[in-house]
Order: sequence, then C-alpha cells, then structure tokens
Amino acid sequence: MLRRWKQAAFLAALAALVATVFGGATGIASARTEDRTASKHFRIMGFGPGDEIANVRADLATEALARADADVQNPSGGFDDQKFLAALASRDVPDIVYMDRKKIGSYAARGVLVPLNSCIKNQKLKMSQYRKVSVASVTYKGRIYGIPEFTNPITIIAVNSVLRDAGVKPADLNTRNWAKLRTAAKKMYKSSDGKVTRIGFDPKLPEFFPLWAKSLGLNLLSKNGLRAFLNHPKAIQALTYTNQLIKDQGGFDRFNAFKQSWDFFGNKNQVDQAQVGAWPQESWYYAVLARTTKAELTAVPFRNKAGGQITYLQGSAWAIPKGSKLQGLACTWARVMTAPGSWYKAVKVRFDNQRRLGRPFTGTFTANRTADVKIFEDLYQSFGSKAYDNAVRLLVNVQKYGFEQPASPAGAEYYQAMQDAINRMLSGKQTPRAALNQAQREAQTAINKAKK
Repeated sequence: MLRRWKQAAFLAALAALVATVFGGATGIASARTEDRTASKHFRIMGFGPGDEIANVRADLATEALARADADVQNPSGGFDDQKFLAALASRDVPDIVYMDRKKIGSYAARGVLVPLNSCIKNQKLKMSQYRKVSVASVTYKGRIYGIPEFTNPITIIAVNSVLRDAGVKPADLNTRNWAKLRTAAKKMYKSSDGKVTRIGFDPKLPEFFPLWAKSLGLNLLSKNGLRAFLNHPKAIQALTYTNQLIKDQGGFDRFNAFKQSWDFFGNKNQVDQAQVGAWPQESWYYAVLARTTKAELTAVPFRNKAGGQITYLQGSAWAIPKGSKLQGLACTWARVMTAPGSWYKAVKVRFDNQRRLGRPFTGTFTANRTADVKIFEDLYQSFGSKAYDNAVRLLVNVQKYGFEQPASPAGAEYYQAMQDAINRMLSGKQTPRAALNQAQREAQTAINKAKK
C-alpha cells in the first residue's frame, strides 16, 4: 500500500509540475538556436561510467561533442525518477537522460520528453537500422521519444551436470510442453531437512511473466499501450502454471530464500555449485558465467505453444527532456552512442580483452540490427568453447522473434500493478486470478487517467 501511495503521489506531483513549469506548452525552441545561446556544459543523467562497451562509446560521443566546444558531465548512477522529477521542478534539467524503455511512454504522455522526429531528420538517423519492436517501445502516438540501446534477449540456461544427475535432457526443457517441463523441474529439484538445496527450474517471476504470457500468444498490452490484458484467461493460465512450478519446489518462501543465498556474480555462483538445473536469463549473464565458472552449460530457446522460438527484449534508451538547453548536441550524443561503428569499436575492445584473458567471447546484443550484423559477421570468432558458441548463435537468431512491451501513457503504473499482483500471489495473499483481476483494474485505471 505504501509503495502504491508513493507511486500515486509521484505521478500527481509530475502532472502538477508539467502544468506549472512548462505551462502545458508543446512547442520547443529549435535545437540549433539553443545550442548557440546555451553554455556548453553538456549534462547526462542516468548513464554514469560503465564497462568497456559503455566507456568506449561514451568516449566517441564525447569527442563528437568536443568538436562543438562542449564538455560532458556524466555523474555516476543510474536513472532515478525522484532525481529527474527534482531536476524538472528546479528547471535544472539535464540535456539527455538514459532510462528504461518501459518508462518512456509515461514521461512522453506527461509532456516532459521532447519528440525526436526533428532530431532524427536533422541527424539523418536511419531508424530502419533499429529493431522495429525496440523503436515501437519508445514510440507514443506516432512520435519517437527515445533512441534504443541494448536488447538483452532471453534464453534458457541449462546446467549440464544437473541435467545428467537427474536424467533430464535439454529437449525436456522445451517450454512448448509445460507438462514435460514440470516433470523435468521436479526431477532436478532437491531438498534436505525441509530446505531447498537445488532448484530444478526457476520460471523467474515476476520479471519474465510477459514472456510466459507471450508463449500462449498473449500480449499483455495493446499495440497502442492503451489497453491492458493482465486478467486475460491466458494470463491467468500462465501465472497459475509458473506458480505451480514454484510450489512443486518447496513453495515460494523456501524457494526464494535459497535463491537469495546464491553467489550470483561470484566464482561460487549457482551454476558453478550446481544449485539450479535451468532458468530463463538475459544474454548479459553469459559473460558473467564465462568469467566465473568452468561448468558446462547448454543454451535452450524459449518456445511458444506452437513450437516457435520467442524472446523478450528489454533495455534502455536515450531521451531528451523538455527544457534541455543543448538538444542538438543531445541528438548527436544519441546518434553516436548507438551507431554501428561505435558499437563495433566498443565490442572490439571487449573481444580483445576476452581473448587476452583466454575467456569465451559471448557477444553483445543491441537494438541496432546493422551493428549486430557487423559485430557477428566481421568480428566474432570462436575461442573453442562449443557451449558458448552455440549460445551466441542462438542469441543472434532468436532476436528476430523478439517482442517488447509497447509504449504506454501509464507504463510505470502498469508494470508496478503487474509486479505487485505476482508478489501478492507468491506470498499466498491472493490466487492468480484474484491477483491479476486487481492488477487489471489498477493498470487500466492508470492508463485511462494518463492518456490524452
């Protein structure tokens, strides 16, 4: 309840802020004029220093802005809604923000982001190079409000030693056949003295619930982001099944307590210690495993009920807040950060580092299709690890079957309602049907209030 009250208060404050600070105006000064008159201290929010993939591209973008006599200020830390709201309220607005694509629609609907159509035209930015579903996730009412970055496709990671121990084959993890998958999960599961000692299959709730719903052919949001389908019969079916998987493996409290004990990023992680049989996971985790364990693994595609491969794509995007004084330079920054050449140079550094350390190179997966083709056709090489080579091939291929959640004027509230519902169910407070019925009411009410 407290979280929901804070969310409501936050959105009310945002709505009031837009009315008072921006006066409801929709027009913006030309970026070219603002760039001539503003001080050239280009400020970023939500990005911060990162790994070589981030830093190499940031260096290239910084060099591009330096040619316009601008210096870049990039403080540490990810995007924070409260800090952004405070910046808007004080009219001390950053020039560009890096935020989760799921939030773009909410901020766009409230008028605090600049539509990028003119930016795209001025920068001669070919949007056809980006993945359609990623662009759709940052497009609200026909206008693009963000330039997408990573995609992080999801596959199932299977731990070979656990499968062998339980007499399970990778084919048994086919999500087309839920009965067979449930049997495999039970075989791999282990407990001792009332405590979970090995999870057979983790469905990853609440994070990947949209993927389970999509496997039944259901989109939880309409294409225009204006209608939720959280209590659709297929959504209830998906949540009932995934909840049953957890019940079969000790119940949520024991299941979750054991997961919390994992050394997820360390050398004694759940794969290395054979603490899990299989689970769906984003692509970035293969790089973690390549660094932390020698355990053998198998990448398995997530499949829908028709047997086709599917994956759930997520990531951040570059957006320009209304009030940015250097919108033209912000456009340049977004273009350079997501350009095929920038991606290639950054990934080349990662590739060379992995080769020097004798580790498998697990790829980088972006919202720029042209960049991915260049990376995997011109750069990628096998380091002799069949498991990781197979994983990369699968990740490259499965992106063509990826989906994202559409931009919605209440995207943040929609996700909060969905996650709260699943957490209520997991804690035993509600049945799947009751939880999703409440989530549907909350999400649709928020959408109806936010849409214009």
